[in-house]
Amino acid sequence: MTAQELFEQIKKKRSFLCVGLDTELTKIPEHLLTKDDPMFEFNRKIIEATHDLAIAYKLNLAFYEVHGAAGWNSLVKTVKYLKTHHPDVLVIADAKRGDIANTARMYAKAYFHSLGCDAVTVSPYLGQDSVVPYLQYDGKWTILLAITSNESFGDFQLVHNKQTGNLLFEDVVLKSMHWGSDANMMFVVGATHPEYFAAVRKHAPHHFLLVPGVGEQGGSLQKVAENGMNDRCGLIVNSSRGIIYADITGNFTSEARKRALKLQQEMEVLLKQNGLV
Repeated sequence: MTAQELFEQIKKKRSFLCVGLDTELTKIPEHLLTKDDPMFEFNRKIIEATHDLAIAYKLNLAFYEVHGAAGWNSLVKTVKYLKTHHPDVLVIADAKRGDIANTARMYAKAYFHSLGCDAVTVSPYLGQDSVVPYLQYDGKWTILLAITSNESFGDFQLVHNKQTGNLLFEDVVLKSMHWGSDANMMFVVGATHPEYFAAVRKHAPHHFLLVPGVGEQGGSLQKVAENGMNDRCGLIVNSSRGIIYADITGNFTSEARKRALKLQQEMEVLLKQNGLV
């Protein structure tokens, strides 16, 4: 999926919503536990309740890998379902991988070729040779961690580099500009830290940003749009727990849709205010 195709989906759906499928067996409705593959059944129902409102789905691999082969099978089935029934959405493997070049090459092949995802999150802290293998796949996206949404993000990401005068996350963004482009690379910028969006946009005005932290983590959608939106929207805002666990009874799909619809309607207003729809 190209950047233009992604923008067309944003305009068509009047949304820049990504639904995070952080699926936990202990949190899904009990009646699904009798199914052969409860995690996949839960994901399938969430997808069917929200696919017309979302431009992307993000699968956090940890929630599947914890179950071994069975969990990986649920992941594979979910990706295949999305690619078969809703090929217009971006499928993100939230893997946060970061390893040497030879290993990175295998990870890239696993997520892009074997699994069939459109994008993968990657830690850039091993440098260029750990990222470039992901950038070799046409039509695929590498999403680099810049500003994460967790509480201790500042332990390293805000370290001041006296040589460049930048914070570490700024140097990551600037350095990576030599590795990829706004056609195959995005950045993670947490909604919980809106004060840093301006710095990211200063260095990467045209790149798409994957934005976690809206919803349960308390990030403001309004502030994200004010500080991060560009002339192609340039935002993919993720909500996981706030949507998929809005209700854990037999009515869970209806409640999930209500939460997703509320976000989509807020996003439509923001897109209109910026003249994008």
